[in-house]
Amino acid sequence: MRVLLQRVTQARVEVASEVVGQIGEGLLLLVGIEPADTAKDVAWMSAKVSKLRVFGDADGVMNRSVLDSGGEVLAVSQFTLFGSYRNGNRPSWMGAARGEQATGLFDAFVEQMAALLGKPVPTGVFGADMQVHLVNDGPVTLMLDSRNPE
Repeated sequence: MRVLLQRVTQARVEVASEVVGQIGEGLLLLVGIEPADTAKDVAWMSAKVSKLRVFGDADGVMNRSVLDSGGEVLAVSQFTLFGSYRNGNRPSWMGAARGEQATGLFDAFVEQMAALLGKPVPTGVFGADMQVHLVNDGPVTLMLDSRNPE
């Protein structure tokens, strides 16, 4: 499971020019699922994201998590995080989980994040053509991978 995490002052996702999810200050999460992912990956990722200290404290030091700061989370499915560009110039998406598996694990991740935060986690629309708008704060952008927890 991979998550591209971006600290934002605001973010929204649109489908067919309609806003389907939006947040103020918090985290925009682009979430990719691979075939080997399980509930264990979802649990690890939701715990890590919720506790990752990327928000400033009173001294401006990144010492607070989204939980500590009371921030919001917007999660958007992103199968292209498992794209391979090894052969040629057209990416292959074979590394991404198929829709049935990915949908279930993405939904489980969103549910776990909502439970940890104590508030709803808005999302995009799985499999839709989405436009994601954000104001990256910092900028702070991190790539998390449950198979390679650095």
